[in-house]
Amino acid sequence: MQKVLIQTRFGNMEIEFFPDSAPGHVENFIELAKQGFYDGCLFHRVIPGFMIQGGDPNSKLPDRQLHGTGGSGKNLKAEFSQRNHVRGTLSMARSQHPDSASSQFFIVLEDQSHLNGQYTVFGQVVEGMDVVDKIAEEETDFRDNPVEPVAMTISWVEETQEA
Repeated sequence: MQKVLIQTRFGNMEIEFFPDSAPGHVENFIELAKQGFYDGCLFHRVIPGFMIQGGDPNSKLPDRQLHGTGGSGKNLKAEFSQRNHVRGTLSMARSQHPDSASSQFFIVLEDQSHLNGQYTVFGQVVEGMDVVDKIAEEETDFRDNPVEPVAMTISWVEETQEA
């Protein structure tokens, strides 16, 4: 089972993927992570009680008006499943078109049933929800962007055989 650590100034989140329900999204995320695409990206959208969002390469730029507008240059076909948006779910952000997900992702802070079947769920936080909660408590500007930047670096967790 492949897992990654998303490292922040608040600590680490361990993410487990769901390749059985969203193989294209898992493959895309892992490919981008291996390239270092996400390293230095910010959690640029934080809405308490809802979610934290990151993965935009434009969030590395000083112009905060560009945060949330970028992607990898490749769009993914939606992979909606029966998986629900429960606390800690890793899901892909997109525009109004279902097949527009690229690199931006979000982690839900509380169950969000209205997102079920509308966004691709491709993983779950299995350790470090306290880190997610700390990010959610950050003071934000009028664009929901944390005033004090919260950058990420992604590293790999050693794969283990499940008994």
